Amino acid sequence: MDFSLTIMGTASARPVADKYPSAHVLKIHGRLFLIDCGEGTQLQLSRYGFSHVKIDRIFISHLHGDHLFGIFGLVSTMALMGRTAPLYIYAPVGFAEVLAFFMEHFGEGVIFDIIHVPLTSVNPQVIYEGRSVDVSAFGLNHRIDAFGFLFREKEPARNIHKWKIEVDNLTLTEIGALKRGEDVVRANGELLKVEDYTYIPYKGRSFAYCSDTAPFPKLASYLRGVDLLYHEATFAEDLHDMARTTFHSTGAQAASVALEAGVGRLVIGHFSSRYRDLNTILEEARAIFPATEIAREGMKFDIPLIRYSEE
Repeated sequence: MDFSLTIMGTASARPVADKYPSAHVLKIHGRLFLIDCGEGTQLQLSRYGFSHVKIDRIFISHLHGDHLFGIFGLVSTMALMGRTAPLYIYAPVGFAEVLAFFMEHFGEGVIFDIIHVPLTSVNPQVIYEGRSVDVSAFGLNHRIDAFGFLFREKEPARNIHKWKIEVDNLTLTEIGALKRGEDVVRANGELLKVEDYTYIPYKGRSFAYCSDTAPFPKLASYLRGVDLLYHEATFAEDLHDMARTTFHSTGAQAASVALEAGVGRLVIGHFSSRYRDLNTILEEARAIFPATEIAREGMKFDIPLIRYSEE
């Protein structure tokens, strides 16, 4: 029942000796979702113990190189390692040309299907529905088409209060209906209400990813109440004007979004190479949203499971 984010890269566009460009692994119920794929992603996957061929799906926020240049190497390595399962890549419309170029020049030996799912909707839209998680994409505010992603763990099936079974002589049919969330009306007119006979065993968890983007009014409403938010914080407030002209965010702006959205925790990353010491960005963010953490290569952020028991 794991739900965790592992940071593969925290840098922005300009290379930095001790940092890698954007890439992150989200692990949900044992499945691996790769979010962005900057240069060197496959090396980072190996370094932190993730199997290349077990990457389930890839989500590309936008087509700037620091979020994309690792895709050729990663897909080539998947082929060398014998991947046969289809690979779904969720990316802006323009990725179709990138994929066509790769297949024409480097696609020999790729025996698995690569399915590009184009991202088009500015408003939040479900792009993947799985057994354990749903994924939505939403438009960001960047210089080119860019998208954020929201991962929500599906609500589990309801559990029955076991002591109610004997007390009220529940039948198997009634138990099945109540667990499906359906009230039951007996032949004598008695109403068995779902909330009286069942409970949700645990709270569904959530994670949102926002990189790259300048602030915009609707963003907080897209992220309302998520457990963990990753938000870019390319600059500190000393370069507020540069953040505005390049359509990026400062640490303080990322924290303001987290505060307005009422998220549980904030992780900031995608740092400009101008900052060797990131404490300034962190302190500015924590002054607004105390539950802020700095992303660093190899860091793992777990979202704990909150279980509910019978009354």
